[in-house]
Amino acid sequence: MSVLSDSELRVLLEALDDEYKAWATYDQVLADFGEARPFSNIREAEARHIQALLGLFERYGLAVPANPWPGKVERYASLQAACEAGVAAEIANGDMYERLLGQTQRTDILTVLRKLQQASRQRHLPAFQRCAQRGAGGGRDGGTGGIGGPGRGGQRARHRGRV
Repeated sequence: MSVLSDSELRVLLEALDDEYKAWATYDQVLADFGEARPFSNIREAEARHIQALLGLFERYGLAVPANPWPGKVERYASLQAACEAGVAAEIANGDMYERLLGQTQRTDILTVLRKLQQASRQRHLPAFQRCAQRGAGGGRDGGTGGIGGPGRGGQRARHRGRV
């Protein structure tokens, strides 16, 4: 096991903190508005992202910081506002990973960061965009959380098991 540079340590700490914050935010939305998709699915995905990063912490013998975010994240007045914030958060998350990818050459770290960025950009962002559009555009439920609609079961099943 080789020692990480200070820059690589900061990469892992920043990525973990961001995933912790995302998990805590989506958990708070669920506490405030009930089991609403895509928050329930994406909260599960964020837990997998955290586990992927914790694997790197273990591999490099790093102390794992506790999640400082539960109870300290922004709360939203409506599910619609939470969906819109989810869009902005996933865009920022993808951009953060783009920046972090340039700060290491380690294949194992790059692999995890790329998978997390891909999940954010290709699955989470589109899910929040659909959520925001339905709430603003009059989906059949008016954005109250039943955003799965007919035919989403297959997409939900494909989402499970992925980082």
